[in-house]
Amino acid sequence: MFDHEVTDVFFDLDHTLWDFEKNSALTFAKILVDNKVKVDLDGFLEIYAPINLQMWALYRENAISKSELRYQRLKKTFDTLHAPVSDEVIHKLAHDYILNLSSFTHLLPNTVETLEYLFPKYRLHIITNGFQEVQTKKLRGSGIHHYFQKIIDSEMAGVKKPHPHIFQMALEMASVDPKNSLMIGDNMEADILGAKALGMQALHYNFHGDDNHEVCTMIHDLIEIKNIL
Repeated sequence: MFDHEVTDVFFDLDHTLWDFEKNSALTFAKILVDNKVKVDLDGFLEIYAPINLQMWALYRENAISKSELRYQRLKKTFDTLHAPVSDEVIHKLAHDYILNLSSFTHLLPNTVETLEYLFPKYRLHIITNGFQEVQTKKLRGSGIHHYFQKIIDSEMAGVKKPHPHIFQMALEMASVDPKNSLMIGDNMEADILGAKALGMQALHYNFHGDDNHEVCTMIHDLIEIKNIL
């Protein structure tokens, strides 16, 4: 399956292990009510989800700042919905979202079973573009923090995946050669191509229903990892 023996497995977090969509929806269900913003939740989420992905793509490219990401994804959603929400309320929602998000702890199917299988056999790590103040809380809250030896985030690295420096930092922190490392993530550009550019092996968790490709092996459920490693 892989060209070299794998000793270290690096996971992305959001959309790979931690169920971002479900936890994000629960967060909005709480904070929209708390802030008395009267919009249909399902309609809001339908508009918000693609805008959030677009904003994250710009953030990865350093085209917008963290604060702009947090504001613009909400502003653009409310504008699209023609919902009259003030900047003051948008900033409050942006703050409350980060404050509450990590309190929800749903994981994607078979996360714990897969980590339990891998944990005795490999050294496990996280490489995430998420914000430092949130990601550790997500790992601890969902009960999977103890599986991982090294947790590398983009704020720590000063760059975001797919920038080579964050992968290089992760490899150095884990004291492992790229060829003996495996990156598992949902994002083709950030996770798969970013890791392979450093000589790492890769496994694409196709959470988003991307088209088939020959870049690396693709899985559709984390449990498939048990048949690969």
